[in-house]
Amino acid sequence: MLVLGYFAYRQFIYLPANEESTKHNYIGLNYAAADSTDLAIDELKAQVKKYDGKIGGEVSQFVYARQLMEKGEFKNALKELEGVELNDTYTAAMSVGLQGDCKSELEDYEAAAKLYLEAADINPNDMTSPMYLMKAGLCAEEIKDFQTATDCYQRIKDDYTAYAQAKVIDKYIARAKNKITE
Repeated sequence: MLVLGYFAYRQFIYLPANEESTKHNYIGLNYAAADSTDLAIDELKAQVKKYDGKIGGEVSQFVYARQLMEKGEFKNALKELEGVELNDTYTAAMSVGLQGDCKSELEDYEAAAKLYLEAADINPNDMTSPMYLMKAGLCAEEIKDFQTATDCYQRIKDDYTAYAQAKVIDKYIARAKNKITE
């Protein structure tokens, strides 16, 4: 009976609500795409409130947080990003990476570096992983953790040769290694 109840709930309540949530977030997404930050914030905030926990609500929350970042509201954006739960290969990593961006903007480089490393290891891929390893290395340098910076840059060189910065990564590795010995 419990299994039947689960399937009925999923089929008649959860799935229709998920579909409904994705139908209504396009207005806010269009505002965001058109650089109408204030309009996007207003629309997306309402969508997050109404559809939180549904796919459309989570996407709206992600974009809402990004719009808050555009306005320089990094603490509010961080709060929203911490509530985003998406399992998409890129969006999941980017959600954590944007949290790192917020921490970096707030000059909490140690927390930013940790978040960037976490983001780099979520669904490792050639797009987000090296980007967040690079950011982690730069933040590690800010807090004078040159060994971690070197390790991040070396991972890019060894594992992500197609990454655009890989062509100049030796410069970063050398700079960080030289600071270790100072």
